[in-house]
This record gives sequence, C-alpha cells and structure tokens, in this order.
Amino acid sequence: MHSKNQEPLFHISKRDSLVWYKAMLIRLVALLVALVVCAIISVLMTGENPLSIYQTILYGSFGTTRKLWVTFQNVAMLLCLSLAVTPAFRMRFWNIGAEGQALMGCFASAACMILLKNVFPNWAIILCMVLTSMLAGAIWGGLPAFFKSRWNTNETLFTLMMNYVATQLVAYFCVVWESPKGSGQIGIINPNTELGWLPVIGGQKYMLNVVLVIVLTVLMFIYLNFSKHGYEISVVGESEKTAHYVGIKVERVIIRTMLLSGAMCGIAGLLLVGSTNHTLTTTLVGGRGFTAVMVSWLAKFNPLWMILTSFLLVVLERGAGEISTNFGLNQSFSDILTGIILFFIIGSEFFIAYQIRIRKSSTKEAQTHV
Repeated sequence: MHSKNQEPLFHISKRDSLVWYKAMLIRLVALLVALVVCAIISVLMTGENPLSIYQTILYGSFGTTRKLWVTFQNVAMLLCLSLAVTPAFRMRFWNIGAEGQALMGCFASAACMILLKNVFPNWAIILCMVLTSMLAGAIWGGLPAFFKSRWNTNETLFTLMMNYVATQLVAYFCVVWESPKGSGQIGIINPNTELGWLPVIGGQKYMLNVVLVIVLTVLMFIYLNFSKHGYEISVVGESEKTAHYVGIKVERVIIRTMLLSGAMCGIAGLLLVGSTNHTLTTTLVGGRGFTAVMVSWLAKFNPLWMILTSFLLVVLERGAGEISTNFGLNQSFSDILTGIILFFIIGSEFFIAYQIRIRKSSTKEAQTHV
C-alpha cells in the first residue's frame, strides 16, 4: 500500500491592505502588458504597425483642439454619472439605473425648453430646467429606494427596469414633440432663439460642463469622506445591523442617498440637453450610465481616482473609433483591443486584493506492507 502527499504549488491568500502606490504599480504593469498583447494581436490579425495604431488612438482623443474638447466633454459626462452612482454603491445599494435617471433629467430639461419657450424669459427657463431635471432624476432614483427600504425589493432589478420605462417614456414624447411632423424626432430645440441653452464660457461650448463636473467631484469627495451623511453611508454599507445598533436610521439613509444619486444623474441630463446636444433622443445618454458602474468600481468608489478611470475609458473609446476610420478596419477590431485592455485592468484588481505564494513542491512517499 502506497501513500503520497503533495503540497500545492500555489497558495492564494487575501491581502490585509496594500499601499496605494503599490496598487497603482500593479495597475500600470497590467496596462503595459495589455498594450503588448494588443500589439501582438494587431500584427497577427492586420499586419499593421502597432505603434501606428497606438498613435492613432492618441490622435483620436487629442489630435485637434476640437477632438481635445470633445474628449473633455465625454470625460465630464461619464465622471458625472460615476459620481452619481458612487454614494449608493458605498452603501451597497446596487444602482444600475443611472442611464434612466439621466435620461429623465434630459426629458425634464427638454420639456421645459419646449413647453415654456413662450411663457418665461431665458433665465427662468434655465432655472426651471435645473430644478426639474434634478427632481426627475431624484424621483427615478428615489422610487427603488423607497420600495427597498419598505419591502426589501431587489434594487438591481428595480433600477434596471426603470431604465426601460424611462426610454419608452422619452420615445413617446419624441413623437408627441416631433419636428418636423412625421419625422419621429425632435431635432434641435429652439435653434433660432436659443432659449434654454446654457451659457458658453470662455468661447468653449463644453467649458461649463467640465468646470461644473470638477466642482461636483470635489464636493462629492468632501461629502463622502468628511460629512456626517458620508459616515452614515459607510456604516450602512459595512453592516445594516451595526448601523441600527449605533442609532442610524437605515431606511432614511437609503432613500436620502438614492435621491442624491438620482439628482446628480439629472444634472448630467441637464448638461446633455441644455449644453451639449440641445435635443432629446432615447440614446442621448449613450450607455454612459452602465459604463459609470465600471468606472466607480475600478476607482474603488473614490471620486478623485474616478477622474483617471473615466479619462482612460473615454480615450480608449474615442481611439477605437479613430482606428476604424484610419485603417479601414471594422468597429469589431477596435472593440477587441478595448476589451483586452479592460480585461487586464480589471484582472489586476485580483492581484491587488490577493497575494500568490509559490511553494516548493515536496513529495513524500511511504510504503506500508500489509
């Protein structure tokens, strides 16, 4: 009779903590490895020079002044929605409804521009747009929170469902307010009078959006880390039982936080309609509400780190489009490169949370005669 014992070659254990610069180094190494893998795939599949492809990615985001400002605008919108979902995520309330909440902000702003153009002066219309867009987003975020706190419904499914309701509501009013008739589209709202159009700062169309989102980023960082409400959010996220024990009213915190989250999504909708596009469509948010979930998670719910995460994703997205145009490749190839880079970046989080130890394999053999 023979017995054989062998220790595992690899041992995986959870890290207690990792200093921030080591975590950033791991992410940087993952990004560099991803670029190398993308270069190899580019050569094998297309025969193109990978350096030219990477140069094209950078040109797609920073090649001209207009491209640069469009990049800043896209980063600002993605960052705004990422900030919006972060308080809920810190509370372990999985708000997947940022897309619909922002779309309702778009809807409220467009409604004010269309319905009040012959009623109020421009400043009053803009004030109504600000208030109603925040209110619409807050309602769309507050409803799932109310049902969650009252009847413990599944917030993931509820907020996801609200996205579809918002989309169909906007689709209906796009037909009601269509211009010209029969087009099924609203078109540019108030193109001659520019009523409801947010002001242009410094001669740059997107400057207002960028400045406002920077301010919101700082305020959100302060709110989450240095305010009583931010502390309550963290405690509820750690343990609802602990929160109840220390006297925190969990139901109130859930509703209050989701009202804030929805209101910030409404602000993003306001900027998309009043400052950027001046129209309303069902695709105006463009999937940013879902991408914001990844941005918030990758940044570990830190508003300041979200700036870098949003910037990286926007550069990859815009660069992917430029690749398709310049090299005559279809969008699928650029999406492959983007997916590889994101895979390595997300995968690096494993090595930040866990450590792998390699053991020397040892085999002991014993023979027993029976």
